[in-house]
Amino acid sequence: MDNHIKTYLFDIINSINEINEYIADNRTYDNYCNNKILQRAIERNLEIIGEAMNRILKIDNNIPIQDVKKIIDTRNKITHGYNQVDNIIIWGIVIKHLPILKSEVEKLLS
Repeated sequence: MDNHIKTYLFDIINSINEINEYIADNRTYDNYCNNKILQRAIERNLEIIGEAMNRILKIDNNIPIQDVKKIIDTRNKITHGYNQVDNIIIWGIVIKHLPILKSEVEKLLS
């Protein structure tokens, strides 16, 4: 595997781990909605994940990760459509999709 791809995969894992640390003490939607700092920290890490995935695709567009385009689209939505970010969607990504992505990335790195 290309070393640049490995670096980007590690960036993805690090961002997922940071998000998990941020919500470890209080993993509720209400806590997320009532904490602007938490929202921005999670959004920033989702941007990093999307950008890393975008860079990976430029090297290898056959990377075996589900929903690669949706990951990149989420990054673009947060970055360029910041005023349309939906807390329900972001929270759903954090709870439902990041564990799957983490598993896929760990598998690629092993």
